[in-house]
Amino acid sequence: MGRPFGDWLSGASLPDSATGRGEYPGERLGLPPSGSGSIAGMFRRIVAMMVDWMIAYGLAGLLVTLGVISREQLLFSPLGPWLIMGIWLVLGMLSVRLYGFTPGQLLLGLRVASVDNREHVGLGRAAARGVLVGLVVPALFTDSDGRGIQDRVTGTAVVRR
Repeated sequence: MGRPFGDWLSGASLPDSATGRGEYPGERLGLPPSGSGSIAGMFRRIVAMMVDWMIAYGLAGLLVTLGVISREQLLFSPLGPWLIMGIWLVLGMLSVRLYGFTPGQLLLGLRVASVDNREHVGLGRAAARGVLVGLVVPALFTDSDGRGIQDRVTGTAVVRR
């Protein structure tokens, strides 16, 4: 079995022309090799997601402070993790749709770009992308362009601003 099915599979190496790989991540998508608009590295994307999670935790804490939910519900019931995940998902969906990046991506100089000739990432694509990232596993498997399954399914890429 050759490498066209994923870099993580074993097998004989094929020439770049057979695998469809470019000389650098994002070349096949028409993105530059470095600088603004180039594919963002995995470390920066993970840190941006962690920042977004911390914001979701803070907003959940704000709901406790405002009395919307109790501290016990947040910390000790099954509702807590789902509430935080929901806040994170809504925060990501709305911010990617409205601005093209999440707060964590803004902090790290990243944005979500459409690579299928659409002008914006719509709410539906942002929601699908958020759900897939929330599942964690799809984001771990990347192609030769450094895009996870969530980006390939939604026609997007996380690039530098």
